[in-house]
Amino acid sequence: MPRAAKTVCRYPGCGRTCHGGYCDRHKDQAKQQAAARDQRRGSSAQRGYGYKWQQARLDHLAKEPFCVDCLEEGVATLATVVDHDPPHKGDMKKFWNRLFWKSRCERHHNIKTATEDGGFGRPVHPRG
Repeated sequence: MPRAAKTVCRYPGCGRTCHGGYCDRHKDQAKQQAAARDQRRGSSAQRGYGYKWQQARLDHLAKEPFCVDCLEEGVATLATVVDHDPPHKGDMKKFWNRLFWKSRCERHHNIKTATEDGGFGRPVHPRG
């Protein structure tokens, strides 16, 4: 069975082709950098997403079960994520302010995180 086509190594400036994200030369470096980044970021509980948040999240989704973005598109999709909009950026006062909680499906949450919050390593693009 044929393998998938090779892609360019995701390591900045590499340019080698490989099967997967990183070439053999950069695989270990990328893992070490990811581990260091995760350690600096802290665990989800350290960032506020512990038991208390899980209970508050379930309560919010019970009260507002549909994705706000899907509803704007005329589709009723059950939300799976409670998003902080605008992002709290570690400010616990903003984190717990329920006025900024939005129910979103995973797709819309990921789109918003990637484009507006600078998530997934992308630059921030605030709404205009």
